[in-house]
Amino acid sequence: MEQESPHSQPNPDTYPQHWEADVVLSDGGTVHLRPIVPDDADQLVAFHGRLSDRTRYFRYFGPYPRMPQRDIERFSRVDYSNRVALVALLGDDIVAVGRFDRLGEGDSAEVAFVVQDGHQGRGLGSILLEHLAAAARECGLGRFVAEVLAENSQMVRVFRDAGYQVKRAMEEGVVHLEFPLDPTGKSLEVAQAREQAAEARSVHNLLHPTSVAVIGASTDHFKIGHAVLINLLTADFTGPVYPVNPEHRAVHGVRAYPSILDIPDDVGLAVVAIPASGIEEVLDACLAKGVKALLIVSSGFSESGPSGRDVERRLVRAARIHGMRVVGPNALGVVNTDPGYRLNASLAPRLPGRGRTGFFAQSGALGVAILAAATERGLGLSTFVSAGNRADLSGNDLLQYWQTDPSTDVILLYLESFGNPRKFARLARRLARTKPIVAVKSGRNAVRPGLAATSVQVDETSVQALFDQAGVIRVESVAQMFDTALLLAHQPLPEGDRVAIVGNSSALGMLAADVALAQGLQLASEPVDVGAAAGPEEFAGAVRDVALRDDVDALVTVFAPPVAVPGTTYARALREALHEADTMASKPMVTTFLAAEGVPDELMVPGPEGAAARGSVPSYPSPERAVLALARATRYARWRAAPQGDFVRPEGIEADRARALVDGWVAEGTERLTDERAVELLGCYGIRVTPFRLVGHADDAVSAAGELGLPVVLKSASHQLRHRTDLLGVRLDLATSEAVRAAYRDLQQVSGMDEMYVQCMAPKGTSCVLNLMDDPSFGTLVSFGLSGVVSDLLGDRAYRAVPLTDVDVSALIREPRAAPLLDGYRGGEPVDRGALEDLVLRVATLAEDLPEVRELVLEPVLASAAGAHVAGVILGVGPSPSWSDSGPRRLR
Repeated sequence: MEQESPHSQPNPDTYPQHWEADVVLSDGGTVHLRPIVPDDADQLVAFHGRLSDRTRYFRYFGPYPRMPQRDIERFSRVDYSNRVALVALLGDDIVAVGRFDRLGEGDSAEVAFVVQDGHQGRGLGSILLEHLAAAARECGLGRFVAEVLAENSQMVRVFRDAGYQVKRAMEEGVVHLEFPLDPTGKSLEVAQAREQAAEARSVHNLLHPTSVAVIGASTDHFKIGHAVLINLLTADFTGPVYPVNPEHRAVHGVRAYPSILDIPDDVGLAVVAIPASGIEEVLDACLAKGVKALLIVSSGFSESGPSGRDVERRLVRAARIHGMRVVGPNALGVVNTDPGYRLNASLAPRLPGRGRTGFFAQSGALGVAILAAATERGLGLSTFVSAGNRADLSGNDLLQYWQTDPSTDVILLYLESFGNPRKFARLARRLARTKPIVAVKSGRNAVRPGLAATSVQVDETSVQALFDQAGVIRVESVAQMFDTALLLAHQPLPEGDRVAIVGNSSALGMLAADVALAQGLQLASEPVDVGAAAGPEEFAGAVRDVALRDDVDALVTVFAPPVAVPGTTYARALREALHEADTMASKPMVTTFLAAEGVPDELMVPGPEGAAARGSVPSYPSPERAVLALARATRYARWRAAPQGDFVRPEGIEADRARALVDGWVAEGTERLTDERAVELLGCYGIRVTPFRLVGHADDAVSAAGELGLPVVLKSASHQLRHRTDLLGVRLDLATSEAVRAAYRDLQQVSGMDEMYVQCMAPKGTSCVLNLMDDPSFGTLVSFGLSGVVSDLLGDRAYRAVPLTDVDVSALIREPRAAPLLDGYRGGEPVDRGALEDLVLRVATLAEDLPEVRELVLEPVLASAAGAHVAGVILGVGPSPSWSDSGPRRLR
């Protein structure tokens, strides 16, 4: 890569670095945003010169053919507080400028932006508005105003469609716009919809190239450049393929070019298969050629150490600033089985059959095996991407693409780590409502070096909570992934959990029944055993009769082939029986037919190009695997059918006061809050702590008891003592002053401490614990469980990630195994579940509003018919985690 010009490397000390961002535009291309600097003056003049007369007229309300020196100085020199300007860079050129200027001493600013003619319609206006609004809020501004010529309908539309509450007025052909900057539900929805469309488009460009150049195409059969070229040609890619090799006129009979710059036509995708040491020179050529996407299958980057990591980062930065997305480095490649493309730009020699399943894998080596296994089992794929080191394009981008891809119904993920787990949670939760996601998450204890540079560590508790809440079907191995995918790809989702089992072996039938019950499925009846001597018609008739029953939601057939009659005869009869029952579209069926693994030819419904299509019956080597796949599909169907819930904000919350308190404490460097501060912050969210006093003498304890009102509780100030299961550090129901004094002396001897808490007696109830668990990469988890040594020992806790819907809150409280104690187990009095849910919702809202709250423990929470009373609190604050999924759109 050439030395970057000074204007593209501004002094980081002169402006807020966190305002820099790489962003994806509506056509899938990228630009780099950053604050303007004085050195941009010449580029600003050049940008102004490239604008058409009409664009200049719309921006400046007059001809303005050239920019005077005084305006050059004024526009390029800002203070990043009252006057802010952002530039969008494509290569070394400014292609758009946005700015705001504070109006007087108030909290309003005038905003304006202008986009170069050739880049209008790419979404730059809305991007600039998002980032300017975020910067303005940071500078203490609360409102934007804008003056737009009435005939400039495109600019008016940018403001109108942003989702803000815009007030409009018109005077003498000028539209006056005014709107507050606080994000609204509509503005967030608009931003996320545009993000989805832009990132999906960038993946579409990758998977639907009009032409492919293979840089490093080799005549040596042992080099990856040869393998990629051969695989492209063998798959019969529908566009032109251009080998790039300076030493040969042709590679594998295809004309070669010394450089990508020598190719006479446009190049949509460049596959780079040369050593890392030569990547910079090649990248410059790709940037000059205007390549849309770069696939790097070469290794020797971040997985090789710090020097390779630096090269990888420079590569991605340069690619993005020139409008390109990058797959890799160290990637296996990409596959699109669409007959209109037949793209196999990968190191895998076999292109899987056409299907409706999309696959994303981080492991290149495993990717070859995955594609081979998909072919062997009859699982057709729509698209496949192996991202390698995932320096740029990631699984989140693929989720955005598959959401609106009409060719994909099922998504498979092989993940070793997360790049942005918060964004993954948001995207997966939205996508799983319409398309099932099956994921293998490896790397529990280690992440390979190539991914460590672009990954964040997430513990297993957080991963499981993320998957459960998002409806992701988690499996433990690639084999289990394929088992589940075969069912989801070919069979309908079950409408309930009632399962019928039909077979010709009582032993296999009972084995299937045992697994079904262990997985929480219900048996519609005892397994139907037609006997080993039953013929094809008898076997198929039993299946048909069971399929027609109203109390059956899914079928399992266990078939041991007899010696006398060919298995194909049974298969034909079985397929005809299902067709006669007309249940293939409503009741899934799994089988162990002939112990085949995949989709047997006899039970296949042919689809495009002969691949197995919807209605094919998957077969498994054993009843256990068949039933396990069905159980996963059933749990997913139950999650998808359940109400999504609403994000409800409780009443009586003082969010602004809470924000001011936390900001002040964090600025002081405070970590663990005092009791008084913790009570004050919780009070902002309507969370009341049972009144208490901290005392240091027996007389003070008696006096405090009188103030609070007898009876009271006396607690040791030692957290460990008062939360022991034998309540060694607690004395309850102290109804007289003498009892308080005696309890004080007793606890003083036990703890060796003078400090103790005197607290009002809360109504007796079931003791619960409610926590906020901070994961700096994933976000905040709300944890709920019942107190006690058994619950602690068994880890009987439920987890949900914020934000929580009302449905999430209810599920969180129901999920612990000990939760029946809350509903009056064995004659006990049921607790006020509504009060408990309200408390959880308030804690979750606090966590969402204040990410600086890094620790919160409410223990004990005494739940009873009288409500949910908080009797103990620990609260800690700290700087907000840097990794988030909020703010204006940007690439990581």
